[in-house]
Amino acid sequence: MTPAASACSSPQVPAPCDVRKAETMTVPRAAAPADAGEIARLRSELILSEPLDTTWLALCRTQLADRLDSGGDARAYVVDAPTGGLATCALALIHPVLPAPKYPRGLAARIHAVATVPAYQRRGYAKAALTMLLEHLEGEGVTLYELYASEGSAPLYASLGFKSDPALMRMTRFPTPAGGSAS
Repeated sequence: MTPAASACSSPQVPAPCDVRKAETMTVPRAAAPADAGEIARLRSELILSEPLDTTWLALCRTQLADRLDSGGDARAYVVDAPTGGLATCALALIHPVLPAPKYPRGLAARIHAVATVPAYQRRGYAKAALTMLLEHLEGEGVTLYELYASEGSAPLYASLGFKSDPALMRMTRFPTPAGGSAS
């Protein structure tokens, strides 16, 4: 069996496996608190409609590092770029929900960020990182998953079993300043 063929049977490489990709595929690893700055940077540069300034990046890095630490509510898988930094990240935030037959442990996860540096796209990194993240979360008892999918990323999520739900809605609501009006 060739190294590429054995890589395809490895639980670390998601199926279906392309033997040509397996020869060069970098296997995702679980993110550590030290990866928080890079994950925050990728989210800022590649996902948000406007990049964060240095103050917000620092706040995100600090909070994410704490949340990636043991006992925190963040889980992520990353692919290291050969030149340093990260090529890909897949980040989820776990939150409690009331238990029900479809989520008996009362755990849900919001897939918060899946991003790949443009120079590393089309190599299967995002799918591999997200697949490993979903498997990890399943092992923790998470059964309900939510995410926002851009038009370009929707096929990736659909290939992993996500479905569109027209009933989902979103709102951002800031507190009204004391003595001010809500206009």
